[in-house]
Amino acid sequence: MRKSAYMFCLSFFMLTVAAGCSDGVEESKEDATVNGKWTGAIDVPNQQLDIIVKLTKDNEWSGTISIPVQGIKDYPLSAVTVDGNDIAFFMELQGQQISFDGELKKDVIEGNFSQHGQTFPFSLTKGGPVDENDKNFLSVETNEGTLYGEVEKPDGKGPFPVMLIIPGSGPTDRNGNSNGVQGDNNSLKMLAESLAEYGVASVRYDKRGAGKNLEAAIPENELRFDQFVDDAVKWTDSLAQEDDFSKVGIIGHSQGSLVGMLAAQKGQADVFISLAGAGRSIDQVLYDQLESQLSGNLLQEAMSILEKLKQGERIENVSQELQGAFRPSVQGFIASWMQYDPAEEITELEVPVLIAGGGRDLQVPANEAELLYEAQPNANKLILEKMNHVLKEAPADEEGNKATYSDPELPLADGLMEGIIDFLKENEFMK
Repeated sequence: MRKSAYMFCLSFFMLTVAAGCSDGVEESKEDATVNGKWTGAIDVPNQQLDIIVKLTKDNEWSGTISIPVQGIKDYPLSAVTVDGNDIAFFMELQGQQISFDGELKKDVIEGNFSQHGQTFPFSLTKGGPVDENDKNFLSVETNEGTLYGEVEKPDGKGPFPVMLIIPGSGPTDRNGNSNGVQGDNNSLKMLAESLAEYGVASVRYDKRGAGKNLEAAIPENELRFDQFVDDAVKWTDSLAQEDDFSKVGIIGHSQGSLVGMLAAQKGQADVFISLAGAGRSIDQVLYDQLESQLSGNLLQEAMSILEKLKQGERIENVSQELQGAFRPSVQGFIASWMQYDPAEEITELEVPVLIAGGGRDLQVPANEAELLYEAQPNANKLILEKMNHVLKEAPADEEGNKATYSDPELPLADGLMEGIIDFLKENEFMK
């Protein structure tokens, strides 16, 4: 397995940001451009490290840095140098100097971040992740911050039936893309747009710590699976109160399938659709995935960790090769996730259910959908033989399959939307 970028991230989290001064008292045009909130990321290996920087100039520059995924909020900056379009941040960490060396290009600061002799590109865009005046977004309040979701509506006058679209695991955004994968697939964006063409509205939202919900991140050592469920319940309850919407349904993709099942039990949902959802608990799914990548002592260690997590234990000493999956800070979340068995939870649903899977899904094979169907035989089942995990038609070879993950031009798999719409009509969710 490749090493996780989190080892780099953990050394970054405790940074103190250094900065310089500007002699002028009056704010120049350049200073006015730099002044304010900047949102962006450092492109560390295999993923992005999202950051928010706030720069303010009175007589001197000051500001803060936030790293939402680690729970670091408005950490004081100590100095910044601004020389025309050249902007540099200098940091000291345990006696070592760390630097951002950037250039202002309109409303973007681009440059290089350097630490421990390593250099990675970074980019910051002027403004926050959310424009609160954007009419294309709705919001819900939670105990852990505000969540924003993008609305896709059909043409014409409502009220419309609406589907809440829940994304999969990891730092996945509302469009179905993850910063752990190079390029975009836009599968959930396409799903929302296709629903609108058929007369069904949708609301899709970024996971906490991604996209518009960057600032609502919960530190991974505090995050638990039930938080995702609570978020989805908040959304369904909110949508049920909107005059623009008639009925409320849930579509859960991958991890979002289990989130959606649990939310449909607790919230206000008239139908539920599982897309590429597992039929077994996550410890069983993880073991199968790791078994295809590991062998020998590492596989035995992974199996032992899963067994201990299932029993409520925590493991401090984890081999470097397994840090990506089992680092101590994420163990609480995994343990909370594996307490749920999707095949048991789906039997608790009292609303119409559609279970869809893909024959070329490398992450959640179609037999997982079969397990869900066996548990809930009253459900509708849709297996598309050429569909993969990102809901696109994929070739049989693994390399070609993975290439579809970063091709936003590929349409959704043939038969997916037709199957969804037939199900919604059959159950009188839509006309």
